[in-house]
Amino acid sequence: MTDEAGTAGIGDSGIMNSLSVAIVEDDPNLLWHYCGLIEAAPDMRLAGTATNVRDGLAMMERVSADVLLCDLGLPDGNGVDIVRYAVERHPAIHVLVVTMFSDNDHVFHAIEAGAAGYLLKDALPDQFTGVIRDVANGGCPINPGIARRLLRAFRPPPDAPSAAVAASAGGNPLSARETEILELLAKGLGFGEVAELLFISEHTVRAHTRAIYRKLAVNSRGEAVYEGRQMGIIS
Repeated sequence: MTDEAGTAGIGDSGIMNSLSVAIVEDDPNLLWHYCGLIEAAPDMRLAGTATNVRDGLAMMERVSADVLLCDLGLPDGNGVDIVRYAVERHPAIHVLVVTMFSDNDHVFHAIEAGAAGYLLKDALPDQFTGVIRDVANGGCPINPGIARRLLRAFRPPPDAPSAAVAASAGGNPLSARETEILELLAKGLGFGEVAELLFISEHTVRAHTRAIYRKLAVNSRGEAVYEGRQMGIIS
């Protein structure tokens, strides 16, 4: 169901309304969290919400928002379709993709469709409303790991070996234990489950995970798993 709060425009007082934000997110807990952050911000208001592609497209027919927060993995399709439609129908809108997908295909398709920013759910900044203001003011917030991959894709270093070749030649920056932990994280295990399997404390697992992030120059589990697979560190 789509829950609309109105459209951007002139308020009853004749003063321009604050920054209006529309949201497409199928996770009810995250949707509730995003709505709470926006409604608590004095300079923002909720323009509307949707939980799937169908309702998201319908919402963009009725709502004119300044910023659209859009997930990609939706129950009835890909959020990229909403991004593309929103930008076509409302050229001035600023789209911020917030998703779990960090692979190049999702990133490139979302940006090609018109997304101005791309953040991963498991690495959201503390000041999330600040990111919304940033994208509304013309900024392009992107997770650092994704930004690095975009740069590599468009500006590959000359004669540089691929990451997989570097890894197979002994270029794995991770220790044996860190590699083992990354393998388990890639299987979807939580920190507590990894700790139990390896007979170590959860604190130790978290410390190793921070080291993995640092060595792979990433900021989230999804990025670490992606980079690990790209480098041939994990399968």
